[in-house]
Amino acid sequence: MAQTSYLERRGQIEAYFDRTAADAWARLTSDAPVSGVRATVREGRETMRRLLVDWVSNPVPAAQRGALPLASRRLLDAGCGTGLLAVDCARLGAHVTAIDLSPTLVDLARERLPGDLSPGSVRLLAGDMLDAGLGEFDHLVAMDSLIHYAPEQAVAALQAVAPRVRRSIVFTFAPGSLPLRLMMAAGRLFPRGDRSPSIVPVAPERMHRMLGEALGPLGWRLARTQRVSRGFYTSQAQELIRQ
Repeated sequence: MAQTSYLERRGQIEAYFDRTAADAWARLTSDAPVSGVRATVREGRETMRRLLVDWVSNPVPAAQRGALPLASRRLLDAGCGTGLLAVDCARLGAHVTAIDLSPTLVDLARERLPGDLSPGSVRLLAGDMLDAGLGEFDHLVAMDSLIHYAPEQAVAALQAVAPRVRRSIVFTFAPGSLPLRLMMAAGRLFPRGDRSPSIVPVAPERMHRMLGEALGPLGWRLARTQRVSRGFYTSQAQELIRQ
């Protein structure tokens, strides 16, 4: 992958979430009152989080699942933010390594971490999911973290980490659509401090083609995909399964 541009972009994203947006992100991921716009983002993210946890926990119908569908599995939560998804998966039995570029958000996740996660667990780290020292995992989840990279960079990142994942990869991307582009245009009217780093929408068909070309030879196939749209939140979930 193009390391120079990836590293440059990574630095921009780290600076934004660690400095500019830390307080806003802490409020968004809590029960504190938020504006109407951010309320739709909160609702969308909660819906997406539930969807990804459902996908990664077990592919069979819910009625056939055990009480702890992720028991003893190792899961990498890449771009964990304040740790909500990591906690959900740990309560289903997973041993989660939750990593984020922002030390500030990781510290907040550590403060909020419940003490009742057994038999699962959560290890919180500040860093990059591409760090091979993190080890191997059964599942990789990257919710709304790769959307801030160019599609080529996002796919290259998944290609780099895929050999260390045994079962499934679930992540989100910004689907190219007129509503999303209109929302992005409207977002530019907000004060600069309230804007998140720019995202690069990509048509689902193009993303699927790129994933097939990059990860197909590594033994991965496309599985479920689903879009979540709530007000100012639009993101598309994508599942990859190791063949």
